[in-house]
Amino acid sequence: MQENLAAKIAANPKYQQLVGTRSRYGWTLTAIMMVVYYGYIAIIAFDKELFAERLGAGVMTYGIPVGLGVILFTVIITGLYVRRANSEFDSLTQEIVKESGK
Repeated sequence: MQENLAAKIAANPKYQQLVGTRSRYGWTLTAIMMVVYYGYIAIIAFDKELFAERLGAGVMTYGIPVGLGVILFTVIITGLYVRRANSEFDSLTQEIVKESGK
């Protein structure tokens, strides 16, 4: 019974659409995050002086807010994925389950 259900779901065109869309979206966000994170690390590795410059007369350097920006960017793109998963991906999953007869 379970094998039949799994085969029925895998053959559903909406399932193929879900897998493809979710995979592309996840890899796109991953690539964007990698560029941001490794860009930050590359600047630290190859131009230390850029992030070591002080902001104004205080003790804070440019590296601190940029590092905080990388962390906030991670939270934002995670939120984007969760929002799309909770709306588009979940509704498509529910349609697939209904069509499979479960």
